[in-house]
Amino acid sequence: MIYKEKIKIGLKDVWKGNKIGNKAILEYLENVAAYHSDSVGYGINTSEITGVSWILLNWKLEVIKRPEYGQVLEVHTWSRRIEKYYAYRDFEMYDEKNNLCAIATSKWLLINNITGKIQKVEPEMAEKYQSEVDKCVFKDEIKKIKVPEIFENSIIYETKRKDIDIIGHMHNLYYLDLAYEVLPEKVYNEKTFNNVSINYKKQIKLGDIVICKYTYENDKHIIVIENQDGVIHAIIELY
Repeated sequence: MIYKEKIKIGLKDVWKGNKIGNKAILEYLENVAAYHSDSVGYGINTSEITGVSWILLNWKLEVIKRPEYGQVLEVHTWSRRIEKYYAYRDFEMYDEKNNLCAIATSKWLLINNITGKIQKVEPEMAEKYQSEVDKCVFKDEIKKIKVPEIFENSIIYETKRKDIDIIGHMHNLYYLDLAYEVLPEKVYNEKTFNNVSINYKKQIKLGDIVICKYTYENDKHIIVIENQDGVIHAIIELY
């Protein structure tokens, strides 16, 4: 089952050259994924009844063409595979002329709302998503990002109330904000980054102090977000 939604690019969603930014693209994709889950009975409004929620583990995004402010986009998403505790979901984003603008894949974990522990995906739940097992946007699955040994610079950040989502953790899109903050000024101003990969490791909560470390390695800009004890919260790769 391929789920589709149309979205108009707003002011807050554009970046360089009045074209859509990466955070906005991921926000659109995340919202449409949530709408798909709503449609099969496992969304936000029914989570108290179902007792489960999906937690995002990975993003991989490739931007092919950047539409500009005011354009209407159509986002397609589908469950590619569901196995045991995990779901793999892919995306395509098209502009008004039906040009493919971006592709993405993601990995999600099902958790029990009461215990906070991993919950097995029951067959009847998986069946409702009607997975498109033969349709995938990338040849390979999301890979782990290697943690560099040496970093060029870093910043320290204390999590604010504005960062926290409805389940009490920093929203996954704000990790990308932190990654951009630690970029050198020249890199931030001159690069667009048509490829984004995020590996989420450990949730960040209100008041947590995190250290964002940056380096450039193998033609990629790599950011590691960790706590003061060196425990990694996320690894981000931009190129």
